[in-house]
Amino acid sequence: MSKKRGLSVEEKRTRMMEIFFETKDVFQLKDLEKIAPKEKGITSMSVKEILQSLVDDGLVDSERIGTSNYFWAFPSKALHARKRKLETLESQFTEVKQKRENLQQSVDKARVGRQDTEERSKLAEELASRRHRKEELCAELEKYKECDPDVIEEIRQSNKVAKDAVNRWTDNIFAVKSWAKKKFGFEERQIDKNFGIPEDFDYID
Repeated sequence: MSKKRGLSVEEKRTRMMEIFFETKDVFQLKDLEKIAPKEKGITSMSVKEILQSLVDDGLVDSERIGTSNYFWAFPSKALHARKRKLETLESQFTEVKQKRENLQQSVDKARVGRQDTEERSKLAEELASRRHRKEELCAELEKYKECDPDVIEEIRQSNKVAKDAVNRWTDNIFAVKSWAKKKFGFEERQIDKNFGIPEDFDYID
């Protein structure tokens, strides 16, 4: 008989939030260490770490009263926290887009396809950096989509805006590649190689 797969960190975070939302109660750590394993399948040894990660992300509130720490969370607080995070991510997307436009202007001036130059090497590094940042932001968005099933529908539209921003950025990359192909007559594979663009680079579904 195969061994049962353990819960991922995000699954533990989601189930921990369910405890707060379903009970609308205030807990001490020792209470959660008893409740979480029994009702949500979260091992007692990981309760403290998961709870602290939710506190750090602003999804769970905590306060020390006397010698004890108390924890609580409500759906409205989680929703506002996610909306603030999404606003921050969308702002970062805007910044990435502006930097991409600046990069395109530099590409227009560079002599693409001839001998390697310091300027072209810097452009390739910059493009790779922008793509890496885009992947990080996408991963961050996915993280915040998973944590709370009760409010996920309310932030789905905000997630769509962020995804569209990523795809617009990707569209701009394809536009730059198309321009370079027409301007200098190079093959797409050569452009991808020069700027570190992977073969599977594409829009996000």
